[in-house]
Amino acid sequence: MMANPFSLTDKHILVTGASSGIGREVSVWLSKQGAKITLAARDSGRLKSTLSMMEGSGHTVEVVDFLDGTDIPQWLKAVAKSSSPFDGLVHAAGVQLPMPIRATSVAHWEKIMSTNVTSGFSLIKAFRQKGVCNPDASIVLISSVMAQAGEPALLGYCASKGAVESMVRAAAVELAREGIRVNAIAPGVVQTELVDSLESLVGADSMKAIEQRHPLGFGKAEDVAYAANYLLSPAARWVTGTALVVDGGYLA
Repeated sequence: MMANPFSLTDKHILVTGASSGIGREVSVWLSKQGAKITLAARDSGRLKSTLSMMEGSGHTVEVVDFLDGTDIPQWLKAVAKSSSPFDGLVHAAGVQLPMPIRATSVAHWEKIMSTNVTSGFSLIKAFRQKGVCNPDASIVLISSVMAQAGEPALLGYCASKGAVESMVRAAAVELAREGIRVNAIAPGVVQTELVDSLESLVGADSMKAIEQRHPLGFGKAEDVAYAANYLLSPAARWVTGTALVVDGGYLA
């Protein structure tokens, strides 16, 4: 048995959405565990801010917009060629965009789906290319308990996260023969900028009611980072096609 199956020393991990929230915390935590991180997001300044919080060396920054028509497979192959193949991917980029059903337009719906679902598909397709990932690689998509439960004004978000978890199961079965594990993390409400935007829509009283449905209270971004650490590590070598719920008891 290896000395520490949770170790990520010298692992090369791509983290999307690394400019804020869960993606930022995942990047910082994984760097503390010895991983080399490629940070990806749209905002160069905020990515550099994340980089300044990290430990270790060899980290790189990639400014990319998954919705602007960029050829993601070609981009990721070029990134891997310029640095080294990846051992893992954490896709944390996403949007919530709360909106009541009566006010939700098709364009609003499609933006949520493109950001939360299509981007994940593009990255899975890109990651499995020859030369992009090492053997025994791991893909982790950030889902949500909203894949299994509903909240007002989150129809599009709930639907998109349900799609993410279905995509994870199908990809896990197909990519197992290629030595790639695919999982999701389904957090409850975590204290990030997304929560602030939800509170501004539903109000403080409604947010208090939502918090009370979490027996352990709202989570923190590091709670998700710890789960990502596990799923990326050799300790999870027999785990694929699942959504790891990290929700403070919300679904219970």
